[in-house]
Order: sequence, then structure tokens, then C-alpha cells
Amino acid sequence: MIEYGHFALALAFAVALVQGTVPLWGAARGDVLAMRLAPQAAIVQFLLLLFAFATLMHAYIVNDFSVVNVFENSSTLKPLFYKITGVWGNHEGSLVLWVLILALFGAAVAVFGRHLPQRFLARVLAVQGLIGVGFLSFMLFTSNAFLRMDPPPLEGQGLNPLLQDPGIALHPPMLYLGYVGFSTAYSFAMAALLEGRVDPSWARWLRPWVLAAWLFLTLGIAFGSWWAYYELGWGGWWFWDPVENASFMPWLAGTALLHSAIVLEKRNTLKNWTILLAILTFALSLLGTFLVRSGVLTSVHAFATDPARGVYILALLVIAVGGSLLVYAWRAPAMQGGAAFAPISREGALVLNNLLLATACATVLLGTLYPLILEALTGDKISVGPPFFNRTFLPLMVPLMVVLPVGAMMAWKRGDVLGVLQRLKAAVAATLAVIGGYLALVDPRALGAALGFGVAAWVMVGALVEYAERIALFRVPLARSWQRFKGLPRSATAMMLAHLGLGVIILGITGSSAGQVERILVMQAGDTVELAGYQVRFEGVEEVRGPNYVAQRGGFTVFADGRVEAVIHSEKRFYLIERQTTTEAGIKSGILRDLYFVLGDQSGEGWTVRLYYNPLVFWIWGGAGLMAIGGMISLTDRRLRVGAPKPASSRRGLATQGAV
Repeated sequence: MIEYGHFALALAFAVALVQGTVPLWGAARGDVLAMRLAPQAAIVQFLLLLFAFATLMHAYIVNDFSVVNVFENSSTLKPLFYKITGVWGNHEGSLVLWVLILALFGAAVAVFGRHLPQRFLARVLAVQGLIGVGFLSFMLFTSNAFLRMDPPPLEGQGLNPLLQDPGIALHPPMLYLGYVGFSTAYSFAMAALLEGRVDPSWARWLRPWVLAAWLFLTLGIAFGSWWAYYELGWGGWWFWDPVENASFMPWLAGTALLHSAIVLEKRNTLKNWTILLAILTFALSLLGTFLVRSGVLTSVHAFATDPARGVYILALLVIAVGGSLLVYAWRAPAMQGGAAFAPISREGALVLNNLLLATACATVLLGTLYPLILEALTGDKISVGPPFFNRTFLPLMVPLMVVLPVGAMMAWKRGDVLGVLQRLKAAVAATLAVIGGYLALVDPRALGAALGFGVAAWVMVGALVEYAERIALFRVPLARSWQRFKGLPRSATAMMLAHLGLGVIILGITGSSAGQVERILVMQAGDTVELAGYQVRFEGVEEVRGPNYVAQRGGFTVFADGRVEAVIHSEKRFYLIERQTTTEAGIKSGILRDLYFVLGDQSGEGWTVRLYYNPLVFWIWGGAGLMAIGGMISLTDRRLRVGAPKPASSRRGLATQGAV
């Protein structure tokens, strides 16, 4: 089976080579047969890679240790679920998933983009094919997941214990769907540059693919944050780790691209900027792939691999980005700017949104790469951590959040700030009430926390007010508001949920940062300590055994007002095959707070323990979930379906509405 999979991988490389060259030649020459080859090649490439991925997963399931990749990352003691997820828990296997998802997006464009102009579709799929050529050659020549060994050993080396977790079943695939999904935006941009055509129709074709990639990347980052929170035992949800930044940067650029495409679609302007953002967003995705796999970073998220492989990816990055920027420099000057607009307008607000997001992205990029560049040039090693990012990134986000509700209610072409603020008086009142209430009732010295809660209130209430304005809530009879609600495009509901979710995230970040209580101490069985109004009693440690590990489990009983609130267990696990120790935090989650306990090392007759009280931390992932739901709803909006023609029965009605 594994040889069949290896052959399918090689055959997929040949198909990608054909897909990346013949349709491109056909589009330049007007050869219809050559252009028709692109969708067929994209689908065949996907089927071949799906088969190759299935054979690799089969090797993991049946413990085929004759495959080097299986030997190095699995064992007979590993539970079946982690054998399956372990396929992408390593460098070579994750690359198979990477190219499979790349082919999936190519096949999706071939199927759902069949109503696109044939020449344009051929160029899009050809660029997708060329990206596939680069990564398939990288796999076949430097990172082959199908290499064999003879004789095969009886037992494997196992998988990094940190990756033996349910979160890894979701985090990497979602991240890759986001990373790789932005390749379609890149391909659409390159096809547009080659044709010299960038207009509202192109933006309408582009938006669903950008939205899908943004949605998956949002979920991937959220799942990664959740995994780091409960698995690493550090008590936090974000650490500005370089590899965390590697996924966050394309998310920031993708968010800017999504908003820029709206301006291009609605007002036929920001053409050059939208094209450039599409190129840079995918470039940042490739940069993230380079950082994870080059060996230049030391991180719990990174694959420890031969730096020579990083040189190969860096070469791909230079070719893809450098080549596209050359084409951009050649074609961009010929593109017309489009309709003019006043600085105070919805277009102006979206431009400011883009500038702040781009600057924030550049700030994160600088903080991530500067230590690497300095070390390469001088040999000096420095660390750029949370203090730098908190002092540079957060000040850029505050004006962005302030402008968000105002820009959403601004008119196109020319707006009225005073009029918008008048309609946002409920949001203004809520913001002032939250800030004043926090300072008066909670902590008069915590101005930063009060402002954070105020910004959250401003964004959340502003999103609700904007939606209420759309349906004229409380200004017309409820029956009429209901009719307006049913007539709203789904993208309007999606925007409200996405902005509301962002406010919820700010609420969770502020609450967990300002209100966290931490106790680090040595406890013996029977000891009791106070934590944020709770009484925590340490019950001692017992030995337990798992399917492939042995563990020391500490028990904690939490009391509130004399009654038992929760019983929490934290473990120190020792994995038998991998010979590694991990810490499993004990967490009692709630809507308003988390109790987060970590069992440390034995110290004399007691045990070192870390006890955390994390208020509102759940709201961070709840807000990300709201944003993702908004993205899903927006994807169902018919107006965002690629090339979807209107049903004949509805065209007359639409024309009548337009005339009215």
C-alpha cells in the first residue's frame, strides 16, 4: 500500500506540472483544449493526493514500521486516535496534508468556479498547479513521508507527548486550510495581473475564497490557543511565540484583504492595494511554513528539522513572492484607481482599517524576525517577548476598535461623523457606563482594565446598534422590522456576528489579563489555601496508569461558602516509549471564571503547585466561535458564490427591485 501511495505522490507531481504549464500556455494562445485541461488536472491531482494520504494513514493504523515516518512518530502502545492524528504531527506527514489541502482548494475552484471566464479559470488553476509543483518537489526530494527501511523494527519511537492530544486533531488541519486557502487568493491575483483585469466582478469572485481561508485560519488559531491553554500548563492562552505569530500575521493580512475586497467590489477602487494584499497574505503563509520547518526557531510548535530543508522553502518563498511582485510591478501601473471618495466615508474607514491592520502585521513581523536577523548578522542572541508586542501591537488595535462601529455605519463616498455618533449614542452611553462602573465599583486604579472593558462594550453594542439600524428596530412596527430582517443579505448578519465576536474576545482578554490571580506554593496532603475567595484543599498524589503512560495525579477540592464547588485533578505523565514527561493541568471551566491547577515537582514532603483563577477566559474562544459563525453565514450568501448565476425566475424580480 505504501508503495502505491508513493507512486501516487510522484504521479501527482507530474499532473501538477502539466496543470501549471499547459493551461497557462493555452490561455496565452487562446487554445481552448489546453485551457479545458486545467479543471480536469486539478481534480485528478486531488484524487491522487487523497489516495497517497490514505495510504500513509493506513500505515500508521497498522503499525507499518517499515515506513521511516511511522517508525519515528508512532508506536504500538499509542491509542488509535493518536495514530491517526499523528499522521500530521510531524514534518513529512504534515506536508502530505499540506499538499492535499492545496489540491483540495484547486479542485474546489475547478468545480465551483466553472462559470468563471475560461481563460481566467485556466490561469488561476495553472498558478495553483505551479504552487503544487514547488511543494511536491520539496516532498519528493527532501521530505519524503514514504521512505522505507529494511529490516523493519518491531517498535516505533512514538510521538511527542504534547501532540498526543485531541486538540491536535483540529488545530493543524484548520491552520492548513487557512494557510493554504490563501493560495487561491494569490492565484486569483496572479491571474488578474496576467489578464490585466481587476474590477468589481473579480473582487466578487475572490471574496468567498478569502472568506473561507480566513474562517479556517480563525478556527485554527482559536484551537491552537485553546490547546496551549490547557495542555502546556503555563496558565495562559497566548504567549507571542514566534510560531503563534507565524499564523497570526496572515490572519491580520487576510482580514485587511477581506475588507479591501469589499471596497473594490462596492466602489471599484483600491485595485492595486487589494492585489498586493492577496500576494502578501499568501507570502506570510509561506513565511509561516518556513519558520516552522527551517529549524531557525526553537518552539513547542516547531518541527525540529534539518535547516537545509528550510533553505528549500526559502527558495520557494523567494520565487513565489519575488516573481509575483515583478509581475505586479509590471502590470499594476496600468490599472485605473477607480471611483473617488471623501476621507470621511465608509471607504475611508476601510482604508484606515487596512492601514492599521497592515501596520500591526508589520509590527508582529518585525518582532518575530528581528532576533533571527540580528543573530544571523552579528551572532548576538536576544529575545523579543510579550512586553514588546503588548507595547507596540495593542496601541494600534485601540484606534482600530474605536473606528470599527463608526465605519460600519458610515455612508459610501461621503459620510457624516456627527450623524453616525448620534445614532451610536447607546454605544457611547454603554462605554462610559462600563468604564465609570469599573473604576467606581471594582478598582479605581485600574484605568487600563476599565478602558479595555469600555472598548469591548463599544465594539459589542456598536455592532448591535448598527444591525438594529438596518432593520429599523423600535423605529417602525415590529412586524415591519421582522420583514426587514428577513430581507437582509446574510453578509449583514455575518458582519454583525464577526464584530460582536471581536468585542467578546476583547472582553475575555481584558478580564483574564486584569483579573488573573496566581498562587505558587508547596502543599502537603490536607493543606488548604485561599484563592480569589475559594478555599482549595490539596488531597495528595496517587499513581495512575494510562494506555501508554504512567502518571502522578494530584487531587484538589475547591470549597465556596463552605460547600464543595469542584474536585479537580492535575497530572504529571511519563510516556513509556518516548521517555518524556508532560504536565496535564486540571481545569474547572465556567462562563465567568476558570479554576486552573497545575501539579509540579515533589519538594521535600510536599508538592509544588500552581493555582490560577482566570476570570472570563472562556469568552476568548466564545468570541472566536462567534466570528467563525459569522464567516460561515457569510459563505452561504448567494452573492458570494463564485460565478453563481441568478435563477431565471428571480431575474425579473431583481430587475424590478433595481428599477424601484
